[in-house]
Amino acid sequence: MAAGETGRVATRRAYTGRVISLDVDTVRFPDGSTGELEMVRHPGASAIVPFLSDPAGEDPQILLLRQYRYAALDVLYEVPAGRLDAGEAPLACAHRELLEETGCRAGRMEHLFTMYTTPGFTDEKIHLFLAAELTMGEAHREADEFIELERVPLSRALEMIERGAIQDAKTALAILYAAGFRAGR
Repeated sequence: MAAGETGRVATRRAYTGRVISLDVDTVRFPDGSTGELEMVRHPGASAIVPFLSDPAGEDPQILLLRQYRYAALDVLYEVPAGRLDAGEAPLACAHRELLEETGCRAGRMEHLFTMYTTPGFTDEKIHLFLAAELTMGEAHREADEFIELERVPLSRALEMIERGAIQDAKTALAILYAAGFRAGR
């Protein structure tokens, strides 16, 4: 690393789990000083806003999941999402997760954007997609997924975000992005 460069100087793996790993990195900061940061390493994920009707139509319907989340000790409204498998492309993950969690296949899948979830302590990125032209089928959920599907008009989903009924950040941002930049255009 050249003088004045920022970045990782050294790393030590503290924990490896099924979903995440934890590293303690020694980093050089922009002012030249160094310090240690704990970094949660995550392979990334894809999340999907599934449109049950034409996204350009008047008040299109989307499909939301109601899912128990232990970390929140509550049932949350979410869009379908899941972790990338090793070597898996984000688009392939989006199709797989949509099918597994909802039973739907998308005739059209459009990348919206990619976001960092919490860059203060993790390198996790979520690739957000809009799914349309859905064909309903049978879901194939994992053993720890307790999900109910709910059809919601886009206008209601936006109201749910505004009043705090949708608390999951990826879900709120994905719906807002789809509504503001894709639906109706």
